[in-house]
Amino acid sequence: MSLMEKLSTAATANAQPANKPLLEARGITKMLGTGANEFQVLKGVDLDLRPGELTLLMGPSGSGKTTLLSILGCILTATSGHLTVANEQAVGLNAEGLADLRRRHVGFVFQSYNLFPTMTALENVMVALDVRNAKVADPYAAAASALEAVGLSHRANNYPSKLSGGEKQRVAIARSLAGSPSVILADEPTAALDSENGRAVMELLAQVAKDPTRAVLAVTHDHRTLAFADRIIRIEDGRIVADERPGENQPDEHSAVPSAEAQYTIRKTAASRRDGNKRYA
Repeated sequence: MSLMEKLSTAATANAQPANKPLLEARGITKMLGTGANEFQVLKGVDLDLRPGELTLLMGPSGSGKTTLLSILGCILTATSGHLTVANEQAVGLNAEGLADLRRRHVGFVFQSYNLFPTMTALENVMVALDVRNAKVADPYAAAASALEAVGLSHRANNYPSKLSGGEKQRVAIARSLAGSPSVILADEPTAALDSENGRAVMELLAQVAKDPTRAVLAVTHDHRTLAFADRIIRIEDGRIVADERPGENQPDEHSAVPSAEAQYTIRKTAASRRDGNKRYA
């Protein structure tokens, strides 16, 4: 049985229409600091995440990508704009409301894994089911199935200290999927991993993203991840400056010429057109 079949518990009848975004952000701004030290981190970001896609969010340090990820994941609230996650409005909710929305609809994968060191791999996944109040008949079996799907059944009773970096990240992915959230957000998921383990983690995220009931977004600096993406979004100075889909051969009227390094179409946003013909790494 495939990963998608093991981890997707959403009924076909309840699935989103094929092209309807699972997450929609419109005009998102974020101010940080106070008084003379106040500054704008995000400057009117528009972004959709659609089911069945692995999207990468890339940009230089200070570009606003981490702040944006925190807003999309309902950890922070935007200063202004609109954000819906699984058809529920997020902007304007208080901390309790954001936490409730986050628990029900968003799964996280972190660079540092964030596993509980005194719990086994299986127990770490079970905690996520408990936090989400997931209605499963047998939480033990559900957690075991999640670990089996990421290839770690044989490590279910091991503590994090006995797992390799790649194994810890796979446990984190299994935990993020517990309870079948609509959106998976990964923050630099390969940064702490060597090439082999990083590739294995990205292959797993790409497979997870094939689920037609789920969207996956990964923030990354790692150019080794590009080959796994269905879509690449570039952010700079708090604005989305390019939207790329690898493998598309027909550029639109605003597209740049594909580079020799990566054959993908670049759809420049209004912000990037105002800034001229920059190349974004």
